[in-house]
Amino acid sequence: MSYAIQAENLTKRFGDFIAVNAITFDVKQGEIFGFLGANGAGKTTAIRMLIGLLSPTSGKAHVAGYDVFTQTENIKRSIGYMSQKFSLYEDLTVRENIRFYGGIYGLSDEHIKTKTDFLIRKLQLEDAADMMISSLPLGWKQKLSFSVAILHEPKIVFLDEPTGGVDPITRRQFWNLIYEAAADGVTIFVTTHYMDESEYCDRVSIMVDGRIEALDTPRGLKQTYAADSMNDVFVKLARPQKKEN
Repeated sequence: MSYAIQAENLTKRFGDFIAVNAITFDVKQGEIFGFLGANGAGKTTAIRMLIGLLSPTSGKAHVAGYDVFTQTENIKRSIGYMSQKFSLYEDLTVRENIRFYGGIYGLSDEHIKTKTDFLIRKLQLEDAADMMISSLPLGWKQKLSFSVAILHEPKIVFLDEPTGGVDPITRRQFWNLIYEAAADGVTIFVTTHYMDESEYCDRVSIMVDGRIEALDTPRGLKQTYAADSMNDVFVKLARPQKKEN
């Protein structure tokens, strides 16, 4: 079994506060892995450690075969990242954004041109190729953001709430892009607040108060927690009912 991500007792403390508490998990290559949790559960801190932006306090982890303590620059070169809040430059055109990120990723001019033409055709953006990003609908921006995040053909792509605010049809189209990438061997590490999207993942982990409280396939989690949907599973774990005295 080949793993894209391996974490063992990965921990992050801020003074006396434990943001991520000894989490242990692995992600297989080519897997679509859902990383869920309520706001403040520790997801963002965990992701920042995995992508090389935050040094762990203790434990160990490897991403794309590289150590999160000592090989963060190698990790950054081996992954893609898409954030809901910022992925594209609004004052550049579609074509300019693709070229810009191609340059950052170190692609040759010829490779950038080939990739640019391919993406514009694939996303059916021929009529919008020279339009400013700021003028595009949110759904178009999100699909382009994802395509740019894997422009350099990374082994792993981290998606932080990538479909926030877009309509259900666009979300479904976005997930088709995810499936295509996974079929090509790209590992998808995705956070989402849409519980129906967690059903599309191969496996799902749910963080509660800095710990991974559950990890299994969507079907396995529903069976374990006697739930009809992943939303019911999430509510039982992330918002447990208070016991009566």
